[in-house]
Amino acid sequence: MSATEETVFFDSGPLRLEGRLHRAPGPDAAVLTHPHPLYGGEMDNPVVTTLAEVYQRLGYSTLRFNFRGVGRSGGDYGDGDGEQADARAAAAHLSRLGKTVTDLAGYSFGAWVNLRLNPPLATVRRQVVVAPPVLFLDFDPVAAPPAELAVIVGDRDRMAPLAPLRALLPHWHPAARLHIVAGADHFFGAALDRLTAQVEAALAERS
Repeated sequence: MSATEETVFFDSGPLRLEGRLHRAPGPDAAVLTHPHPLYGGEMDNPVVTTLAEVYQRLGYSTLRFNFRGVGRSGGDYGDGDGEQADARAAAAHLSRLGKTVTDLAGYSFGAWVNLRLNPPLATVRRQVVVAPPVLFLDFDPVAAPPAELAVIVGDRDRMAPLAPLRALLPHWHPAARLHIVAGADHFFGAALDRLTAQVEAALAERS
């Protein structure tokens, strides 16, 4: 946990979820979602913390959190539907703090949850999708696209190969932008610095 984050708990229906909150002075906020709960995914994943750090440097409030059944979050794995409710609950928590969730950023399973939010969160204008596992999870259909969609993937990602991913992008968003991290697989590992650069580039672009 960074020095600027605090541990928080908030409700998702009858469940209590654990999160890490960074409060920035401005109104804009980002909700960050983590990889698959059944395969070790959690909010302290290095890719998720990298996303949080970039958003924080750009002046956003951020909330990364553990989906139900992970860490100190209550409940059990929700097969994607429960996790959609959790993402909505995180956005509602930020709203109660006077923040507007303009961005959703998800890694792997978290990207799948965010893209399938139906109905979408009304305030979100951009999604950042990192390593969407298109060979592992069904991304069809996705919800109505936000104003902007940026997709970031490693060129060695066997769960999100470039050819099928490029074929899917127009179905997700007519103006989706693809950012490729050279030499990175699905987990990024030693490529976190290159991932950081691509996240920064994605957030600097405007449709």
